[in-house]
Amino acid sequence: MFSFRGTDPAAAFLPRLTEKHDIAETEFLVDAGGYLTALDRHELSGQFNYSDRNYVEKWFQTVSMWIDRFHSFWRGSPASARRWLRRFRHHYNHDCPNQALNGRTPAEEVLN
Repeated sequence: MFSFRGTDPAAAFLPRLTEKHDIAETEFLVDAGGYLTALDRHELSGQFNYSDRNYVEKWFQTVSMWIDRFHSFWRGSPASARRWLRRFRHHYNHDCPNQALNGRTPAEEVLN
């Protein structure tokens, strides 16, 4: 079993990924040289691309904050939590403009 940090998870995951998918043209966004080494061992390329990576990290930071708030204040049943999460997913994807998408919603970005 691997920890969540370090290059071991990438080294274990990449062989299985290359067996199942053609990823020769895939760009991997990495945050450390060790990951580049793991990619190179499988003849894959990786790039440091902090601009795209920062958008993803900001989104995960925001989602983590929402989850923490949700767990702190939710007092309903599991079924009501599922209804709330479905409504939230729709609201986030269709009603909330996103800075990283130049003020468009995720649904607008996908449909255009």
